Formats: sequence, C-alpha cells, structure tokens
Amino acid sequence: MSLIPSFFGNNRRINNNIFDPFSLDVWDPFKELQFPSSSSSAIANARVDWKETAEAHVFKADLPGMKKEEVKVEIEDDSVLKISGERHVEKEEKQDTWHRVERSSGGFSRKFRLPENVKMDQVKASMENGVLTVTVPKVETNKKKAQVKSIDISG
Repeated sequence: MSLIPSFFGNNRRINNNIFDPFSLDVWDPFKELQFPSSSSSAIANARVDWKETAEAHVFKADLPGMKKEEVKVEIEDDSVLKISGERHVEKEEKQDTWHRVERSSGGFSRKFRLPENVKMDQVKASMENGVLTVTVPKVETNKKKAQVKSIDISG
C-alpha cells in the first residue's frame, strides 16, 4: 500500500518504503507538476552565507561547477551587492539517452543591501572550488576603551 496519493503518478518511487532512512531519493510532491520553464529561476536559490567580522563583511556563495567567467559581482547604487551569473545547458547529442536531469541551468541573481560602514571601493572577490568569496572591508572606527572614573560619595 502506498502512502503517496495516486494523483502524483503511479511510478513515484521504486522503493515502497518511503520512510527508509537510508534512501537518498527524496520524494518531491511538486516534481511531476508542470510549471512554465524559465531560465531565470534555475539557480535562483544560490546559497549565500554573510558574516560580519571586525574588519569586513564576508559573503560566500556555493556555485558548484561554475567558472569565474560565468559569475558577475557588482555594486549597485553604492549600497547593494549583486551576485549573478548563468549556467549553460549541457549540449545534448541525438544519440544520448538521459535518465535523470537534476542539475539546474540558467541565470541567477542575489542582492544584498550593505550597511553604511563599508569601503565600497575596496571590494574583492575570488572563486575557488565552486565557492565565490566576496569581501567588503569595513570603515575603521576609532573606538576608545571606556574610561572609568571613580566618584567619591560624600555624607
């Protein structure tokens, strides 16, 4: 007996036990639904981490299989970091038989509004092993250590 409704198709799973903890084939209820194809939504969910250190804001984006030539890093309006790019579809040969296509292709774009304490003219980007790292240095602030002065209590 299948626990998956039949309106999602008959051949949803080869393994009848959908709760198998060792199964790597995760059931996706939206996989069989037809959506309009759009190349701009292919990698729309490019994963990006943003951390702030004492010296800079550091962005790390996972872009597996992409070359640095396929990625753009831009600053818009002196306050918005834009990371974008496009992964091209693999050329399909007539004799090829595709059994599964899960890697996405097309364009992606992510934008981040930067705080005012950054040096926009010193932004640096590098890419290694499919991870894009963008470093946005912060403006140095002269924080003085708090001085403590004891006050005598009279009375």
